[in-house]
Amino acid sequence: MKPLRKAVLPVAGLGTRVLPATKSIPKEMLPIVDRPAVQYVVDEAREAGIEHIVFVTGRAKSAIEDYFDRAFELETILRGKGKQDVLDALAKVLPEPGTMSFVRQQAPLGLGHAIWCARDIIGDEPFAVLLPDVLIQGKPGCLRQMVEVYEDKGGNIIAVDEVPREDVGQYGVIDPKTQDGRIIEMRGMVEKPDIEDAPSNLKITGRYILQPEVLGLLENQETGAGGEVQLTDAMARLMKSQPFFALQYEGADFDCGNRLGYLRAITHYALKHETLGERARMMFEEALK
Repeated sequence: MKPLRKAVLPVAGLGTRVLPATKSIPKEMLPIVDRPAVQYVVDEAREAGIEHIVFVTGRAKSAIEDYFDRAFELETILRGKGKQDVLDALAKVLPEPGTMSFVRQQAPLGLGHAIWCARDIIGDEPFAVLLPDVLIQGKPGCLRQMVEVYEDKGGNIIAVDEVPREDVGQYGVIDPKTQDGRIIEMRGMVEKPDIEDAPSNLKITGRYILQPEVLGLLENQETGAGGEVQLTDAMARLMKSQPFFALQYEGADFDCGNRLGYLRAITHYALKHETLGERARMMFEEALK
């Protein structure tokens, strides 16, 4: 079993559910309190021991690459003004040289196609996938919890959490086989089932640890829902030959790809902020009077 060193962040999406805010800025760069959403996802990956992150980008996404680069003019101005605390904060964002790659998905052909675009960098190693418009608050982080399961079980790991039974038709859910605490051996997956047909109310939450064989399946994967290459279709094929486990992670997820989810994320992260949390709580309470 090879260690998990690499992660893929698919960031090519247009962010149509939060237009017009994303007309000129990538949805992944929308601020959550004091940093862009993508920073929280990168921090989660780093905490889990990820050494190399592959961003799958599209047109008008150069702001993401610029964000993780040096800003010499800004640093010079801050240094001249003695803003060492701000300089230190910027330094924490910078990755080590050579630990991030950016590849282009030239057409919106689906999540599966986006992951396949990273194939040459992933090679024959297991890798994580983190959907950057899903933020997860948890200690330890969701991916760190998944790595602990992977190191024990191997195979492929998917993060899941419970949703109300009446909401299962909005999500992809897993078909459980056996369960041991928070770890579930999977039989299959179902995309947006009818309530009466849903095998569970455990939704797939945007975090995966996958074996490299899925990349070979994605190469000839037929288009599925929406006329796109779906990652879940390739995972279902891989499930016939490799074990899949789901982890009911400890934490809360926020879908920043829609307006209310984005506002909910800002609220929760503001309340948990190490320096602003108490004042944010007072501000929210005042606004509700």
